[in-house]
Amino acid sequence: MTSYSAYHYTECGLDNVIIHGIQEVVDDAGETVLTIPNVQALHGAIAQAIVLKTAGMSGKELRFLRTEMGMTQSELAAVIHREPLAISRWERSETPIDSNAETLIRLYAKEVLHLQLDASVKEISAWATPTADERPIEIDGSEPGTYKIAA
Repeated sequence: MTSYSAYHYTECGLDNVIIHGIQEVVDDAGETVLTIPNVQALHGAIAQAIVLKTAGMSGKELRFLRTEMGMTQSELAAVIHREPLAISRWERSETPIDSNAETLIRLYAKEVLHLQLDASVKEISAWATPTADERPIEIDGSEPGTYKIAA
């Protein structure tokens, strides 16, 4: 087994997730493959990184959080008192995500996904500002099956 320094994990629907320390494995056919044990924990770490991001989330990040919460666009719209069409437009990046709605979505994701979030509503609200800067989400995957936001 050899560690990869970084793996661009696009399988989750996001373009900006990098997993560090993921392991190579040789399969029965002798091919070198990557294995990602405990995808649920990996997605939890990604959700945590999105909620803690100190810049506005992208439409794809919003869709990732919504699907991780197991919600339809209509269900999320009802929680934040918006029309489902607004959620759809935000997820497709047709319009910027409303900062008040994004703050509520982050707080709701924290509750539903049982994420650790030691930030005040004021801090979270300051993070929820639209930005064109899509920073990478860096995940430490050096301990198989355990994932955390890379420092």
